[in-house]
Amino acid sequence: MVSVIASSVRKGNVLEKDGKLYLVIGAENIHPGKGTPVTHLEMRRISDGVKTVERLRTTDSVEKAFVEHQTFNYLYQDGEQYIFMQPQTFDQLHVSSDVVGDKIPYLTENMEVQLQLFEGNAISIEIPQRATFEIVDTEPVVKGQTASGSFKPALLSNGRRRPPTTPVHEERADHENSDDCRHRRDRIVCGPGLRGQCRVREVGR
Repeated sequence: MVSVIASSVRKGNVLEKDGKLYLVIGAENIHPGKGTPVTHLEMRRISDGVKTVERLRTTDSVEKAFVEHQTFNYLYQDGEQYIFMQPQTFDQLHVSSDVVGDKIPYLTENMEVQLQLFEGNAISIEIPQRATFEIVDTEPVVKGQTASGSFKPALLSNGRRRPPTTPVHEERADHENSDDCRHRRDRIVCGPGLRGQCRVREVGR
């Protein structure tokens, strides 16, 4: 552990408070026109996943833990556990669904991820910005509808639905990300600033 001032805390840091460890999931320094500058911290308690919010003066001292970042490959799911392998040592690490969180639908076999470790235990995960999934089902085209005015949901192989423009062939692959998307021909390609605008353009037979 090392003592640091609150204003230096960043997302991904691990802090110790009252004998428990917390992962910082959001950090913001607020400098009001009048009054004392403060640091707003959103944290998740590592032991049980409970989220908490702290509001500290920017000069307050907090205890920061040392963490390690390592590259792993995703292998498979075993109940509520997700199994990853360290590619150099082939050691396997079990990571709970609480840690993987909303990234679960985007995990694919052999995907390379970054795990943040504390004392050998995974406390957070980073996945690639892009992943490719097959379109496994689409709604049929209704006669008389035009491609420009018809948006039918497409079911991807990761279980999520995206609204492509008809017609779309089921063998086509889509690129999807949990953040933002833009369209490029028959693929969904992720990029910043385009949240909620995922579309697949019409593909000729």
